[in-house]
Amino acid sequence: MQQNSDSRRRAYLTALSLEIHKKLLRAEASPSQRRNLLQELFADVALEVDDRAKEVIFIKASDAIAPVEKGSRNRLCFYDVLSEHFIQVPEDGQPILDLIVKLWSQSFASHIFALLFHKWLFEIKVEDSEKLLRYSSALVQGSTNVFWIDVQTNTRQFQSLFYYLLEDVALDQSRLTKLVIQAQRDLFLLLSRFIFFYNAVDGLDSFLNHFPAFPTSFLVGGPADIFVIELTDQLQKLKVEPVLLHYLSQIKVLQGLELRMTTSTRLKTCLYSFTSPGGPMYPTRTVRHAAWDALDALFPVGRYPRHLISLFFRLMYPWYWPSSCWYFIVTCIKAMFYSLIGLIVSSWEKLKGHRMPKREM
Repeated sequence: MQQNSDSRRRAYLTALSLEIHKKLLRAEASPSQRRNLLQELFADVALEVDDRAKEVIFIKASDAIAPVEKGSRNRLCFYDVLSEHFIQVPEDGQPILDLIVKLWSQSFASHIFALLFHKWLFEIKVEDSEKLLRYSSALVQGSTNVFWIDVQTNTRQFQSLFYYLLEDVALDQSRLTKLVIQAQRDLFLLLSRFIFFYNAVDGLDSFLNHFPAFPTSFLVGGPADIFVIELTDQLQKLKVEPVLLHYLSQIKVLQGLELRMTTSTRLKTCLYSFTSPGGPMYPTRTVRHAAWDALDALFPVGRYPRHLISLFFRLMYPWYWPSSCWYFIVTCIKAMFYSLIGLIVSSWEKLKGHRMPKREM
């Protein structure tokens, strides 16, 4: 029975591989439709596995599918399953890989490679150094592209890919050294930009301890400085408000990091740019308050002078006065209302306590 289940699962995944291969062949033969076909293929492999497919894929014993489910963070997509399948059955993935290499310069080719072959690259030995360089670059580029898709849509569709690159590659020296040195550095820079987004800040200390050596470290500083520089660049590129607020809410984890003066100033300037209305950032009120909270937590020295200077500059723009006054009035009313509710509740609790009869001893 178990053997039949394994055969059924393998046949299903082999059929999926053949469909991917056919679509790549169509893309290669149709230059005018190439981009659309590759985009469709990318969307297909990024889909979440439906219940009908799970009945076929996961009909085998649970211990046999644990490696696939472990990295999925409770959400399993077809690329999770196929990337595992191409390790177990490399001959199913090789024709697909050959076609991707032919379509290397096309949009979405690196996306598809990163999704389908991110595990294969570290489990299957690649003898050709030129191919290894190309695969390493494509992995970093493709991963960057798909992570930005998550950021723009504020989803975590490719979270399993991020955690694999973080936990199983960046923090595992045996796998990390399979990448060329430049790709190792690029991978750590990539992970630095998205580690807040995918809620992986708990392992920040370990991540910084595994940072590879950078030739410019004597100019920019150590791993903490490089990480913060990448983070500040990422903050300035974010245009989706919920994502930006998520970054600002987690940035307090940087407290205690030893940074160079230039890096610290860079971070402070970046946060300060989100505290004022208008160009070039045009942050909303919610973003401004989140930025102030982060700035005050990371740089408590000079907190009150900063707020005083900000208030002075706000007074120079009278068109902001009505909204600021209205917000101040609403905030005061809310504070008074919640204080009144709290007072009533506490008084009621005390009154109930006095009315309760004492127990007889």
